[in-house]
Amino acid sequence: MIALRDVTKTFGARVAVDHVSLALEPGTTRILLGSSGSGKSTILRLVLGLLAPDTGEVLVDDVVVSRGTRRDALRRMGYVVQEGALYPHMTAAENATLAARAEGWARARMAARLAGLAELVGLERSLLDHYPAELSGGQRQRTGLIRALMLDPPVLLLDEPLGALDPISRAELQTELLRVFHELRKSVLLVTHGVREAFVFGTTITLLNEGRVVQEGTFADLARRPADPYVAQFLRAQAPPAAMTAAL
Repeated sequence: MIALRDVTKTFGARVAVDHVSLALEPGTTRILLGSSGSGKSTILRLVLGLLAPDTGEVLVDDVVVSRGTRRDALRRMGYVVQEGALYPHMTAAENATLAARAEGWARARMAARLAGLAELVGLERSLLDHYPAELSGGQRQRTGLIRALMLDPPVLLLDEPLGALDPISRAELQTELLRVFHELRKSVLLVTHGVREAFVFGTTITLLNEGRVVQEGTFADLARRPADPYVAQFLRAQAPPAAMTAAL
């Protein structure tokens, strides 16, 4: 389980995360939803131990994440960012197996794991020998997902994983990610500013604004029982125009 307990993080005079408490239970998916600058990505960096909270605690399996415990915490989490954040001088296979090579896995074990994950995420085996510049955005993101899953961590953290993709690729990868989440039954913490993605992925949604939790619940909770005028405003801002809805 991952938990934030009354966590605050500031950068100079700016409060990025303001007394946030939340928990990610085993086998569940939680969406961090909000506009740019709302604190979503900062929360992920706090969970990863890349940042230290000013106040409060971040825990992974009841152990406080700190400089001394960060390495153990990282071994339990896979991290996916936009377009996979792949090293351009490495092939897709080399990028995907970085963690396994660091752990000293045998070549045969790595090859078997890589083949299985490529099939799972829908990446053609022939593409594993390509460099990132030779791959599409969706293919790079699938490679990044393989890398995050390589050591079979119980937790997946995804930071705007579909934000850089075109609409068709985004819809395709949404379907693939849903299937992966269902098959692997990981605990998933996913950051997005997109209401559609929150609806598609989220069993529990945490809507943030200016570093604060505005409301938590299912998409239906937020849509039908907004706890604050900002909730309705945020959801309404991403709704299609009435004329577009009528034309469909």
